[in-house]
Amino acid sequence: MPELTPAQRTDVELLARGKAEKSRTLRELNLPETPESAHTLLLRLGVWSEARTPYADRLGASLTHLTLDVPDFAPEDRLDLTHLAAYAIDDEGNRDPDDAIGIEPLPGGLTRLWVHVSDVAALVPPDSPLDMEARARGATLYLPDQTIGMLPDALVEKTGLGLHETMPALSISLDLDADGNADAVDVALTTVRVTRLTYQDAQARLDAGEEPFVTLTRLARASQELRESEGALSIDLPEVKIKADEHGATVTPLPKPEIRFVVQECMTLAGWATAIYADDHSIPLPFATQADPSREVRGDGLGVQWARRKTLARTRFQPSPGPHSGMGLDLYAQATSPMRRYLDLVVHQQLRAHLAGREPLDGRVVAAHIAQATLNADATRQAERLSRKHHTLRYAAAQPEREWEAVVVDRRGPQATLLIPDLAYDLPLSTPAPVGTTLRVRLVDVNLPALSARARTV
Repeated sequence: MPELTPAQRTDVELLARGKAEKSRTLRELNLPETPESAHTLLLRLGVWSEARTPYADRLGASLTHLTLDVPDFAPEDRLDLTHLAAYAIDDEGNRDPDDAIGIEPLPGGLTRLWVHVSDVAALVPPDSPLDMEARARGATLYLPDQTIGMLPDALVEKTGLGLHETMPALSISLDLDADGNADAVDVALTTVRVTRLTYQDAQARLDAGEEPFVTLTRLARASQELRESEGALSIDLPEVKIKADEHGATVTPLPKPEIRFVVQECMTLAGWATAIYADDHSIPLPFATQADPSREVRGDGLGVQWARRKTLARTRFQPSPGPHSGMGLDLYAQATSPMRRYLDLVVHQQLRAHLAGREPLDGRVVAAHIAQATLNADATRQAERLSRKHHTLRYAAAQPEREWEAVVVDRRGPQATLLIPDLAYDLPLSTPAPVGTTLRVRLVDVNLPALSARARTV
């Protein structure tokens, strides 16, 4: 393989990153003028290591950490909830705790579920420099080797729940009966005292029968049953945590303790309550909607879960409410991640305007923000997906003799789709094995630039 001149190296690197349409160097070497060919050449020459992932560059997702100034919280009236216990429950190592949950007993057998969310919008008003930058990114970029925030790290430090003894929050409440029915919903600016826990720690407290975890679990189960009676679908497919650096990559299956479901259900309830509150007060929001599934899939097992996921339509956002079929809800809004998802931040900006007696942005402006942020967030999510696939293959390639358990989850004629649960990775295989069959395979011919590999049964 010939050495490249500095100019040729720049030419090829730009093409590998998706920044150029032509590369004379590749033509001279009789290689296709594609980003994948340029990536292959750079790996062979040792210019790039296997740790390098070009997908964010190709898709236009920003890899620059924000350094904009972050203001302090201004004094304002807040409901003091520091007497109530609240818990921010996350994966170990989480650096941006933006939601917490707790309960408050009420007369008449009701329980008030509190979902506290970091009050990011207090520091990021509409059309401020921070808001414009967040909109341009759409979402925080989570890569296996680094995280690029939608907002500056300094803002996370100021707003993250549980990072200081007491914190400002925007809190969503639902007054629930024993069957999970909501008697009332509300939104308020609050001051809260939050304890941070890992899922493992919170599950241990639930297993020990501690409150409020027992009551939170009861409410979550009742809520899920109600949603399922309205057609909500639960998709249970393997999930993994992928970490990478210059020395290698690791892929670790994520455990699914019950408390993880409890937290997710509380966030779903908060989104439902937010949508109800906004609809009752005629506040335009980025409401999340989803059409009905394309068909009904009954049963259980990975093959059924795989097929069920494929029936789901994409979630769409619009400035007026509509049903979300997958959630089994008549209206819904994502509201619990304003430091990580721009449309959640818009939800908070609109709620804050209403609570302060100001006129929220009108529906046309919200629709424009939805269009811009969705486009940019799509690039971010695609860059994440491709980078995760890259490092998953890198991890597998470092263990060429390892045998993986794989499950046939789909068939198209002679071709089957295999899912390797320990990698949360799927790939094709020509096999007569029916859906649901478990096979043992090795991954061979791993090609990082092409993001491909072959499965060979053993």
